[in-house]
Amino acid sequence: MMYPVIRKLQQKRVVLASASPRRQEILSQAGLRFEVVPSKFKEKLNKASFPTPYAYAIETAKQKALDVARRIYQKDLRAPDIVIGADTIVTVEGLILEKPADKQDAYHMLSRLNGKEHSVFTGVAILHCFSQDNQLEMEVSHFYEETLVTFAQLSEELLWEYIHSGEPMDKAGGYGIQALGGMLVESIRGDFLNVVGFPLNHFCKKLAELYHLPGAGGLQRVKHDSIPTVETFENLSDEERAGLDRGGAQADGDPAQARDMQDTDHTRTAESLPPFPTGLLELIAGFKASKALFTACKLKVFDLLKDEAPLKAVDIASKMDASEHGTRWLLDVCVALGLLDKTERGYSNSQLAALYLLPDSEFSLLGFVELNDNHTWTTFTQLESVIREGSSRGQWAVGQSLLQDSCPGQDARLCLIRAKHSLAKLTAHQVATAFDLSRFSSACHLGGCTGALAHELARENPGLKVTVVDLPEVIEHITCFQPTGQQTEQVSFVPGDFFKESLPEADLYVLSGILHDWPDKKVRDLLSRVSGSCKPGGGLLVAEAGLDEDAWAARPNLLRSLSSLLQTPGRARSLSKCRHLLRAHGFTDVRVAHPGDSLDVVLATRPAC
Repeated sequence: MMYPVIRKLQQKRVVLASASPRRQEILSQAGLRFEVVPSKFKEKLNKASFPTPYAYAIETAKQKALDVARRIYQKDLRAPDIVIGADTIVTVEGLILEKPADKQDAYHMLSRLNGKEHSVFTGVAILHCFSQDNQLEMEVSHFYEETLVTFAQLSEELLWEYIHSGEPMDKAGGYGIQALGGMLVESIRGDFLNVVGFPLNHFCKKLAELYHLPGAGGLQRVKHDSIPTVETFENLSDEERAGLDRGGAQADGDPAQARDMQDTDHTRTAESLPPFPTGLLELIAGFKASKALFTACKLKVFDLLKDEAPLKAVDIASKMDASEHGTRWLLDVCVALGLLDKTERGYSNSQLAALYLLPDSEFSLLGFVELNDNHTWTTFTQLESVIREGSSRGQWAVGQSLLQDSCPGQDARLCLIRAKHSLAKLTAHQVATAFDLSRFSSACHLGGCTGALAHELARENPGLKVTVVDLPEVIEHITCFQPTGQQTEQVSFVPGDFFKESLPEADLYVLSGILHDWPDKKVRDLLSRVSGSCKPGGGLLVAEAGLDEDAWAARPNLLRSLSSLLQTPGRARSLSKCRHLLRAHGFTDVRVAHPGDSLDVVLATRPAC
């Protein structure tokens, strides 16, 4: 029964409104020819307004399909024959679980599912589209499928091992039953493919109902009032326009010609074609997202929306003295990147932007954005020549040169200082609380810049006095970065070059983000100076990203290594190399903590006597 139903669609222009490789694979293996045009519908429906979880999934699927149908019609002035939308959710104890936002979110989801039975719902919408009197009309049919899945009772260790595999991050409920996540599942009742992402059996039955029963009573007609204007919907990209389907035809050009191409190429199967390179295409164009973020920050988009949101695009453009057309495109890109929220009333900052992209936010990353836009971006254009030669001719392209007299002046120095302050604020609490430091009464942070970590150490250890040593060019700019509160009395600043001048006496020395930036000889010289100044029983606290060998293969650490190659004379050092260096300089007791993603903190102490 199934194959004849699929065969009826072979001469029709079918569009899948989903970027999910799992849905594409399921439908391709069933023999369906289709184009892939991912929906841009923002899945922000109010879950509480729906009577059941499956009603929410159905409405989300319908909105995805409607978005794609309208955008294709606006682009081509021709309607596709069929658009398929789908949305998969996991529910447990009345709570809807979608894709996790981060590893901690994935842990919370999997902990809820641990040892329990839960439901997996997929809502599917099938749009039959046609054009009449220059209007797009659509008949909507929909259904849902429920599968019951029971998790085994799993240990914390196994849950975190699965989370660290990276598999949970793009899957509803935080697991993929068709891959490693299958190890978590004890039993299943219902359609396995529904849990993977698309209920193929129910879909084929629905098609049989629609194409064999007279009247197709399950259809709901939707009328689109006139041809939408260009401003109404975002245009399709060239990649979407091309619409490579998994059966070999392309979407643009004459539909009849496309069907002829399908007929003449019918020997090609989904298995003979390579998978659609979604991830690779995103990687190739990834710099565009960064530049859009940099531009929005430079134009102070997020500052404008701090107090006056929501604002329409025309109002934002007027305040920025920019074109309305260009501003609208930039704002919509920021919405797609999760930096802005968009409603009928206008645009407003997302929670992400409010936390990290406003100048007065405690954890503002604007300094880091500015450094990457004004300096790192240009530096990376030299990557090819640096790879060929093995090192940067300038060696200190960003980090050191900005503090030399030859740099573009005070603004460039401040740019580097703001960037270092931004990053230090993010990790200061994790570093300061990685170990119990209450036995130390004095500390000296070498290269402590604005004192962000020093203040956090003082906050966590009220009896600790912290001295920050950094270059005079840095110390002269620190005033505007200082917090208020009792811990400020515990922190003092000393201008100087810790590679050349005597180090202040202290029970604990601190090096954060220093070891990777310098060559072996400089590092050994510095550790010798610290060891010579450190009292018996004293310690050295080292904080670096990517010391752990297991984390070296992670993308952020590999990219950080490229940055080091371009911007500093140093090199990445493993945890074992770090241990060897510390023990060689008299720090016999070496302990390690991993308080955050790719952040490693080492506490090394000298013998008491």
